[in-house]
Amino acid sequence: MSVEQPFWHKPLTQMTEQEWEALCDGCGKCCLNKLIDDDTEEVYFTNVACQLLNDKTCECSRYDTRFNYVPDCYKVTPDNVGTIAWLPTSCAYRRLHEGRGLPSWHHLVAGNKSQMHKQGMSVRRKVLSELEVGPDPDLFGFIVLWPLDDLD
Repeated sequence: MSVEQPFWHKPLTQMTEQEWEALCDGCGKCCLNKLIDDDTEEVYFTNVACQLLNDKTCECSRYDTRFNYVPDCYKVTPDNVGTIAWLPTSCAYRRLHEGRGLPSWHHLVAGNKSQMHKQGMSVRRKVLSELEVGPDPDLFGFIVLWPLDDLD
């Protein structure tokens, strides 16, 4: 008798849309405003989040219709995940694409999202909404290092 492997062990391109969506950490790091150096392509995360991000649940308040409100929001897919340099190293999509597996704090491994928040892997209570900083802020003053944390 064989034991069926969890869906996240199969190739990303073979996952259903529902399985793909379930992989999302729900950390909110991809919703942070980022600066990218034109010369080096180095990514700098800020603690300024998309106006649609709920900083307590770390979820998009209008996920299904987000492109109506934020036209430059980016949809991560199995086909483009390897080309998105700004995904944090802790991102489940990136980790699986790179063959690193899910971390112990991921909700599919831990059973809920509380471990992610307890270990500081989410944006919970660490961010400002872009509505709070006003239009065209100088984001250099908001650069932070914590989104680069990757605990296992």
